Amino acid sequence: MLIASIGDIQDRITNSGVMTVGAVGYAAIGGVINDDALSDGIITTDELGAYLEAKDLVLQHDYAIASTAEQLFMQEHAANMNSLNTAVDNLTAATAVVMTAVEVASVASEADTKPEQVELQAKLETDAYSLDAAEVNEYNEAVTAVETFAQQAGAFMAAANNDELTTSVDNYAAQGNYMVGSYTAITYTQAIDEFVITWDDSGFGTGFQGYLTPEMKNATEIYAAGEYINQYGAMPTQ
Repeated sequence: MLIASIGDIQDRITNSGVMTVGAVGYAAIGGVINDDALSDGIITTDELGAYLEAKDLVLQHDYAIASTAEQLFMQEHAANMNSLNTAVDNLTAATAVVMTAVEVASVASEADTKPEQVELQAKLETDAYSLDAAEVNEYNEAVTAVETFAQQAGAFMAAANNDELTTSVDNYAAQGNYMVGSYTAITYTQAIDEFVITWDDSGFGTGFQGYLTPEMKNATEIYAAGEYINQYGAMPTQ
């Protein structure tokens, strides 16, 4: 999120620099540039807001080395929640593109006269009311990203709340004389319900499996939760 927001501002700066050179060049020979000709170099309020929000997320994130498994899992949860927020923003943008295109369905359903069919053709010939493979791929990738980061964030939160798992990780680290937070890699694979944590550069990780099965949520449960949140504004009481 921070990188993306900085990238948007960098694009503005690049545009401003190039267009300033052009504007000065035209001014020197009597060229009259249009009103707002350099607007692509203006950093918008939304872009500044996105940058400030992303900066605050980075500043608020806990990068301290975890001393317990619970802290480790909560740090990973926070990082994945940040990524999930970005993924949701991307999905919202991609959904807007797709929704605009599929709005043509109402026109198509009523296109039973020549003028209406001509109107339908005209809409389908415009980019806004037609879909291409790139837009569909972008939407599908956004859905997948939400699934990925939601799953990972949920898994790390569930892990932090699982005393049996955190005790197991803490004991293993103590036996190996590792500081828990000095791990070099951590992964979670939902299909086999396994965390793999690596504490050295050997490339070999230690697996902790079978702790989160009671927390698994299927598509039906997820949809029901979404409907409940849309109606009541919060998750149902557990």
